[in-house]
Amino acid sequence: MGAGASLASGYASPQAAGGGTDEAARMRWWHEARFGMFIHWGLYSVLGRHEWAMENEGIPVAEYELLAKRFQPEPNAARAWAKLAKAAGQKYMVMTTKHHEGFCLWNTKLTNYCAAKQACGRDLVAEFVEAARSEGLRVGFYYSLMDWHHPDGARCAHDEAARRRFVDYTQGLVRELCTNYGKLDVLWYDVNWPLTPEGWESAKMNRMVRELQPEIIINNRSGLPEDFSTPEQHIEAAKNHSWEACMTMNDSWGYQRTDDDWKTPKTIVRNVITCARDGGNYLLNIGPRADGSIPEESVEILTRTGQWMQRNGTSVYDIEPCQVKRSAFANFTRKGNTLYVHVHFWPGETVSIGGLTSKVKSARLLASGRQVSFEQTEFRVEFQGLPAAAPDDPVTTIAVECDSEPLQDTMAIRENRPRRGVGVDL
Repeated sequence: MGAGASLASGYASPQAAGGGTDEAARMRWWHEARFGMFIHWGLYSVLGRHEWAMENEGIPVAEYELLAKRFQPEPNAARAWAKLAKAAGQKYMVMTTKHHEGFCLWNTKLTNYCAAKQACGRDLVAEFVEAARSEGLRVGFYYSLMDWHHPDGARCAHDEAARRRFVDYTQGLVRELCTNYGKLDVLWYDVNWPLTPEGWESAKMNRMVRELQPEIIINNRSGLPEDFSTPEQHIEAAKNHSWEACMTMNDSWGYQRTDDDWKTPKTIVRNVITCARDGGNYLLNIGPRADGSIPEESVEILTRTGQWMQRNGTSVYDIEPCQVKRSAFANFTRKGNTLYVHVHFWPGETVSIGGLTSKVKSARLLASGRQVSFEQTEFRVEFQGLPAAAPDDPVTTIAVECDSEPLQDTMAIRENRPRRGVGVDL
């Protein structure tokens, strides 16, 4: 991974560069999905010292190439990834077909530096595609434009003959990916160093992609806006453009055997909710070991997230922009006139939301269906008779039915709530 572009909430995006089907039709499933799995896997997984080890540690190319003799994952390891993604409530998967190290995980005709022609002896991209489809998940390919292995990967910036060779090589690899695996759903470029979009001939490349895959959606990291932007390791809603926040579960994208800075299931659930609230998606990464096995911490976090999604997923999938945002202990999503109040810091037997201007008709705990009593005044709605301890883990969601789209005006509280008169005893 590299520094993500952060075009700055909304659902519309500019028309993509040529070809393809109607943008709204292409993007519909993606906006409904909200939650996907990212997979970083490659030769760096053998080292277990971060996916940028080759550059960060200054490992010579000849030395790094030897890792291809040790990269021999178990057959069909991706099946466990896909089962976990489905159990976690994720709707699509995006795997690194080639990371910055330049090693291709498929059976390419353009280089011997690929899984099928090295010790692995198999097309790992084919195994990934089969696994995702077997679980009913959408399929996405990550592809790094930057290449630390190819001899023209750096000199292409100042040598036109090298640029021509490297761009032809790059577009040839992208063509193979878009030709050999049936229908694809996402093309996820990364790091377009060292060339400009003109140098990469990105518009031409993406027209080719859309001709081969008319329904595919493409991210912005070839240097062109295309279908969606990609804030990395943070959540930042984009203005007038679709967006997807991509994040790690610890601090590393690839397998890092000593990285123990794991996000909690509560953090993951809160991030999913925040992305959905503001019209974006959440692409959460796993870094399998070299044999393809998933770190136990990732399994536990995603399993607990999936249990929550199974009970509360209707408050995340296929939702609409939500104007209600102000609370010290809760977040919000909306579908029609239903406001979902996601309480992550449980305050006790009452939960109050200030400034809700829409009339509340009913309320219930989403996971159990238990009805919740409430009182509503001009300045707040107070949900009452709740358990002293949070009834759901890690976040409790209250589904609130309103008579119109839920709206919040907290400034009206500040300006209009009656104050005590001068000289009145406290």
